[in-house]
Amino acid sequence: MQTFKSFKDLSVTFKKHPQNDDLLTVKDKAAIKQSIMTLLLTEKRERLFNPRLGSSITQMLFEPLDFASSAIIRKEILSTLIEYEPRIVVEDLICQPDYRNNGYDVELHFSIIGRNDAPQQINFVLERTR
Repeated sequence: MQTFKSFKDLSVTFKKHPQNDDLLTVKDKAAIKQSIMTLLLTEKRERLFNPRLGSSITQMLFEPLDFASSAIIRKEILSTLIEYEPRIVVEDLICQPDYRNNGYDVELHFSIIGRNDAPQQINFVLERTR
């Protein structure tokens, strides 16, 4: 029988709790979603003592905006999540070029291992910044 797993992490906002002056935390689904976004938006070699952590998707944003680049971004997202986020199973990942906004629309569907929650979804847009 599987046990119910709970996850807790510090909020990336680093705001303090209004009642106890401690840092705010995020729990369960929100903690995992925050972790996924942090992993994907962290550049490789950005973390001093763990230079392999992260992904190379931001480098791909300066390549031609087409389906070939979106396939490479999709592959990079999948490999990053498989290697660094063992708490989830990726159910579906859609990455499509968004010509109107000059970026990529990403839709990630995943299940959390050890929990009986409904599958989760994250939608975000990858776009170039200067």
